[in-house]
Amino acid sequence: MTDLIRAMQAYVAVCDLNGFAPAARRLGLAPSVVTRLINALEQELGVRLLNRTTRSVSLTDAGSRFLERARRILADVDEARLSAQQEQGTPKGRLSVSAPLLFGQMHVAAVVSRFLNLYPETQVELSLSDRHVNLVEEAIDVAVRIGPLADSSLIARRIGETRQMLVASPEYLRDHGAPSSPAELHDHSLIAFHVGEHRTDWRFGDGQRFEATKHARFLTNSGEAAIGHALQGGGIAAVFSYQAEPAIRDGRLVEVLSEFAPPAVAIHALFTTRRLLSPKVRAFLDLLDECTPAWSGAAQ
Repeated sequence: MTDLIRAMQAYVAVCDLNGFAPAARRLGLAPSVVTRLINALEQELGVRLLNRTTRSVSLTDAGSRFLERARRILADVDEARLSAQQEQGTPKGRLSVSAPLLFGQMHVAAVVSRFLNLYPETQVELSLSDRHVNLVEEAIDVAVRIGPLADSSLIARRIGETRQMLVASPEYLRDHGAPSSPAELHDHSLIAFHVGEHRTDWRFGDGQRFEATKHARFLTNSGEAAIGHALQGGGIAAVFSYQAEPAIRDGRLVEVLSEFAPPAVAIHALFTTRRLLSPKVRAFLDLLDECTPAWSGAAQ
């Protein structure tokens, strides 16, 4: 296997530098050794990879197809080697993390504190915002996102789940009654929570939708503000389960229309590449995985 890897390294170098002599110089080998490695590779594969003349080399069709595969194989080998070397590496340096405002306050901040205590040679910048940041443009190492993900080149690791739920205070329900179906929401004061300019309908497990932003008395981009108004008896709010769970646990909020609740949505950690993750990013992702039960329990 080692000889095969050396042969692929020689082959990629010959292709990149368009010649055996420059490839040999790059690899620190004699040209005859590079020639022997390429010949052995072609014999192993049973196909000609290169057309050779006294002045140049060119790829055959098979050689062109194999070149891309060889690049991927060598990249995987490098990743495995560096990953093994980093297993004993200590996380160091600055880590930039982004998370939704309330979820970050309730859960991610605690993970950051634990991370800093475990790895004293690190610094963390935690940015809390309900807008979707651009990881590349804003130099974010890890971003936590809730809900469906847009197609992108980012790598996503699932770290838990939550679900949307409708809640109201016991006082509000005493004075106005509890709806028995989504259609009865028209008769209630509604509190709608949205992110940025994105308006969403309230969705239910049976496929029904309700235009909450159209009928809401209170519309806010803050989940904390929505819950605060619900706690004051302001109406029925749609929030994520992790946001309302503490108030539900101590009786200050009550879930309504639970039989119509939609399915849970995923919580993901996003990062830019799965290759050559630094020890600090890998360690932080592992801590997020360990803490999954703390925030996924509220989704039940």
